[in-house]
Amino acid sequence: MKKNLLIVCCFFLIVSCKKEEFKEMDKTVVGDDTVAKPAEFADPKYAEIGKKTLDAMEKGDMDSWMEIYADSAVYVWNSGDSLVGKPAIASYWKQRRANVIETIKFDDAIFLPIMVNKPQSVEAKGVWLLAWYKTTAKYKGGKQMIQWIHTDYHFDSHDKVDRVVQYIDKSVINAAMPK
Repeated sequence: MKKNLLIVCCFFLIVSCKKEEFKEMDKTVVGDDTVAKPAEFADPKYAEIGKKTLDAMEKGDMDSWMEIYADSAVYVWNSGDSLVGKPAIASYWKQRRANVIETIKFDDAIFLPIMVNKPQSVEAKGVWLLAWYKTTAKYKGGKQMIQWIHTDYHFDSHDKVDRVVQYIDKSVINAAMPK
């Protein structure tokens, strides 16, 4: 999996470094019309937003961590659990960071900002930030959890996150939690 992520990262770097050379590849010509591709790379500023967010979580600065969320944001885990609304997301994560997680560290983060012009299935149109990172969390009970987490962030028209989908292994978390 690391090899595949490295390939995606290298491709992203090549494309972003040679943006002007690849500009013509961002569109598909059909007859006399130019049509946007179903998806393309988005502004790298979204990767910076992702990095800033992880830094804030590591520091326990949950107010800074919450700055990126829209009031109507929805936070969904692959297990089907979810939080709806900025107040619910803030309450859950502030409580968890203050009372459950002693320290948390994110390493080897990869961020891929994409613009979905034409959704292929259930994903929303617009800017998505795909993020992969190794997470090491030490819990208040003294146990530690390490796992790779994948998080997808969707941004609204005001560059606020209105949807998060996070893919985690809850069994690793549950094993590290105090009983």
